[in-house]
Amino acid sequence: ACAAPAPAPLEIRSGVIEQINPTQIASNQHQGVGAVIGGLTGVGIGSLIGGGTGRDVAMVLGTVGGAFAGHAVQQRYEKPVPGQQIIVRTTNGVLVSVTQPANANLRQGQKVYIEGSGEDARVVAR
Repeated sequence: ACAAPAPAPLEIRSGVIEQINPTQIASNQHQGVGAVIGGLTGVGIGSLIGGGTGRDVAMVLGTVGGAFAGHAVQQRYEKPVPGQQIIVRTTNGVLVSVTQPANANLRQGQKVYIEGSGEDARVVAR
């Protein structure tokens, strides 16, 4: 058996918050789930109608209609999440911008850590 590769070490930098700007973060959680569930429901209902070719047509129409309806319902209930764009001056003088869900415990002038990098970066209190 082959051993799994070791996970990459988490990058951690320290600094001070220079600025915090409120923002909205698009909720990308479970994108497409409404359409998939609606489509599956539609195919299930379509399979109960008729037999032979008529049943096949009902299943296809049920899938398309269910996917459309499921997507519309999901769009109505998906709301942006309150967030913060946090500008941190690291100990070596570099400014780093991190956008993350709002954290009321962070404030300007606070010493913090930046955990991770790229889209996975998060600012946490020291």
